[in-house]
Amino acid sequence: MDSPDIVWRPDLDTAARTRIARFMQQHGCDSLADWHARSVADIAWYWKAVSHDLDWQWFTPYHQVVDTSRGIQWPRWFVGGTTNLAANCIDKHLDGPRRHEPAVISEAEDGSVRTLTFAELAAEVGRLANALRRLGVGAHDVVGVFLPMCQEAVVAVLAISRLGAIYTPCFSGYGGQAVATRLQDCAATVLITADAFARRGHLIRMKQTADEAVATCPSIQHVVVHQRTGTPVPWSAGRDIWWHEAVDAESPECAALPVEADHPALIIYTSGTTGRPKGTVLTHTGFGMKAAHDWAYLFDMDAQSRMFWVTDLGWLMGPLLITGTLVLGGTVLLFEGTPDYPQPDRLWALCARHRVTHLGISPTAVRALMPHGVAWVLKHDLSALRIIGSTGEPWNPEPYMWLFEHVGRREAPIINYTGGTEISGGILGCFPNAPIKPCSFYGPIPGMAANCFNDEGQPVRGEVGELVVTQPWPGMTAGFWKDPERYLDTYWSRWPDVWVHGDWAYVDADGFWYIHGRSDDTLKLAGKRVGPAEIESVLVGHPAVNEAAAIGVPHEVKGEAVICFAVLRPECAADETLRRDLIDRVAQAMGRALRPDRVLFVRELPKTRSAKIMRRVIRATYLGREPGDLSSLENPGGVQAITEAV
Repeated sequence: MDSPDIVWRPDLDTAARTRIARFMQQHGCDSLADWHARSVADIAWYWKAVSHDLDWQWFTPYHQVVDTSRGIQWPRWFVGGTTNLAANCIDKHLDGPRRHEPAVISEAEDGSVRTLTFAELAAEVGRLANALRRLGVGAHDVVGVFLPMCQEAVVAVLAISRLGAIYTPCFSGYGGQAVATRLQDCAATVLITADAFARRGHLIRMKQTADEAVATCPSIQHVVVHQRTGTPVPWSAGRDIWWHEAVDAESPECAALPVEADHPALIIYTSGTTGRPKGTVLTHTGFGMKAAHDWAYLFDMDAQSRMFWVTDLGWLMGPLLITGTLVLGGTVLLFEGTPDYPQPDRLWALCARHRVTHLGISPTAVRALMPHGVAWVLKHDLSALRIIGSTGEPWNPEPYMWLFEHVGRREAPIINYTGGTEISGGILGCFPNAPIKPCSFYGPIPGMAANCFNDEGQPVRGEVGELVVTQPWPGMTAGFWKDPERYLDTYWSRWPDVWVHGDWAYVDADGFWYIHGRSDDTLKLAGKRVGPAEIESVLVGHPAVNEAAAIGVPHEVKGEAVICFAVLRPECAADETLRRDLIDRVAQAMGRALRPDRVLFVRELPKTRSAKIMRRVIRATYLGREPGDLSSLENPGGVQAITEAV
């Protein structure tokens, strides 16, 4: 391919040495296009080959790769096989050269560093698993994990998986109500949290937030508290337990429980356009194999790699970072705090200090770091860096090229990666053995039967369409937690046997793919998906607010910012005090990362005849754009009300 827009192209030797090229060669395939076509034409053959190539460990061999007798919406994978995600992350490395090599390196905001080898990680996981078992946690029980990105987060999720229990991760910046919503939905029985952690020199009091959440979660029987900072915390005797005291007398040995391949490993909540957050169910084999697959074949990870992704446990990239890296025997690097504190070079210094080979970063983070200048980057030796990963939102050219030129030195390719929580990883990506255009994706990831459909459900090129998937894959969510109808309605209701992902896609004349944002109302704030209904429910909870709408609008740093509209009760007056109260209310309930930029007061909101708020129309009106089809609009005065408020 000779397009002048290509900014990176691997030389022949580099391409041939990549893990995906070696995998392709083993099966007699030289072309990525042919490899992808074969992977989706025969999904059973492909995922069997992946399982073998990744050395996935089974207690009991499977007898069938995939069973779609219930429809492709409800596939069963590796039928008859038993396995355990934690065993694939830890045990498979204990008898080899990785036993005494670093599995996890974590760095606090003050610069202090802790390291766990695979052997040490196994012991810590065993002790916590035994402690949780003593608290009554068993297979199918749900444990909430509300921790900063420290090594205890890795120990916690692996200990839970080891027991065959299910973990639900919560974003470390959430407020009490957001944590409670998730714990309530999955009826978690134990919550693991920390006393506090440092962010920009300030203490984030997690135990205090955890207590607020647990106060409305009667299913929670115990709160296990990691003493991260020594900060005094409120204590509920009999319910609250110090982590260090719970594990002190426990054995480091705890056999991993063999579970079915499709046994749930985690419930991770992702927000939609309406209703409560969706409890996406990811499985031991599906999540683990898809994570390791993408890490190996897109990011060219191996046991000598050190992967650092700027993320949080509450977003899919947190569990992906841990799982994908450890299954492959690599080293996970975690950090607490922010990329530009205490100095603007915190991120670059960390990469140099720990000889990071793989850096994952969002466009939002790059836009925030750019104004500090290139000098902060050039101070540090980033020569170990060979792959840069990116996900969360569409790029624009300037920050993309800044990252590629100054951080990657035009040598480390940017592997653009998009998918979602419900995917267990990516749908589209770039590859270390293929050319790259700025801001683009080379194409669908092997095993993902992705396409771009027009409104008639036909494949299109050269025009924007819906990103869809037409074959199942192991990492596909096993439905929403106790809500199968919502799962079917969300992804499978538009066209028969077609997964509609909710992203606008575009394929150019050279076959490169681009994502143009969400095709539904879901907000993407700094790469995090948030449902407008969650924010709106917080606003309506205020005694002065009768109705509310939340939209996302472009923001030069965060990618998208929240703008809220509130219809007040007749007896309430709009003023700046109320406006500040509402902004603070959302920040307190949802976390400061989700704080609205503006709250505007309106007399009414545009709605459909079935009383659904037309957020699409609100957003277009706010941005001064044509609102499009208004045939279903019930109250034209609602559009005028938005115009007047703006």
